[in-house]
Amino acid sequence: MDWLLPRARALIILLTGGAMMKNRYFPILIIILIAGLIWAFLLAKVSSEREKGGQMVDKKTMAEDARKKMTPLQCDVAFGNATETPFKNEYWDNHQEGIYVDIVSGEPLFSSKDKFDSGSGWPSFTQPLNGKSVLEKTDSSHFMRRTEVRSAKADIHLGHVFEDGPLPTGRRYCINSASIKFIPREKMEEAGYGEYSRLFAAPSTEKTETAIFAAGCFWGVEEYFSRVKGVIKSESGYTGGIRKNPTYEEVCSGKTGHAESVRVTFHPGVVSYEKLLKHFWDMHDPTSLNKQGNDRGTQYRSAIFYTNPEQKRIARTSLKTLATSGKYSGPIVTEIQPAGEFYPAEEYHQDYLKKNPYGYCHIDLRKAARE
Repeated sequence: MDWLLPRARALIILLTGGAMMKNRYFPILIIILIAGLIWAFLLAKVSSEREKGGQMVDKKTMAEDARKKMTPLQCDVAFGNATETPFKNEYWDNHQEGIYVDIVSGEPLFSSKDKFDSGSGWPSFTQPLNGKSVLEKTDSSHFMRRTEVRSAKADIHLGHVFEDGPLPTGRRYCINSASIKFIPREKMEEAGYGEYSRLFAAPSTEKTETAIFAAGCFWGVEEYFSRVKGVIKSESGYTGGIRKNPTYEEVCSGKTGHAESVRVTFHPGVVSYEKLLKHFWDMHDPTSLNKQGNDRGTQYRSAIFYTNPEQKRIARTSLKTLATSGKYSGPIVTEIQPAGEFYPAEEYHQDYLKKNPYGYCHIDLRKAARE
């Protein structure tokens, strides 16, 4: 209280030019002014505490209500900072258009537009919908130093963010499916998220194209192309042989003439055939005859199967340019053939490296994100 008196006196002198100092009511005015200052200070403090307390009560109530509808796993992850099992969670392989919201508060957090296949087994995003919707804090648990991601509104554990994501952000928000809920694009309006519909244009009517490549074991080739922007689908299969509907065992015998191949469906307006060819050349050794990595046999040959005359022209030009570039000391042995019947491989071969992230792969998959 001692600090208030001289400040009150100074304020009155400043406002009255010192005239009030001679007034017999001056002491009373000092008391009134001090009381007013104290009242204003206490009111501001109470208001602040009330607001903070209200927020705490709101979060607590929100969490208690949410727990009644959540599974034990969701509670462990959201409130106990647990981590769910990779490749065995709800959204790691979800490719639908829509948004992902906080399972407790319903706050929009991420968009399918920013989701990508990281190979980690958890839903991965390059960025949040809104920078203010998530919080980052240092996590030193498990003898590691990581950056935890929490939702801003409900303050639940979402996952972690790493600096090894694709361009343009270079970040990978690795999120637990148990902490989020997916709202499909077609149900966003009904669920009260209509304002986010603008993120998703009407279904594209742009014509797609198909390309077929063989560059060794199709597990790695398929996974590589699935990570290239503009690729809609990549599918493992067999082509270039003489037997109809061959099995994997028959192709491995080398008697059917087929090559382990990958059929790539892509948007030419997003990624050109020339760009796909560049990825094709970069992912394997085109000078290696009938072998890539640890695999040997004609089924592992390097080949381009063109689906139209323009692809044939582009492929031949691309090969000639590479052959005269001086990059390789030996001749390029890649075949350029018209595409015949493509036979999809058995189901267990499809998305093999997504199902088995530590499986064999002769390709550096990190190159897929480089433009």
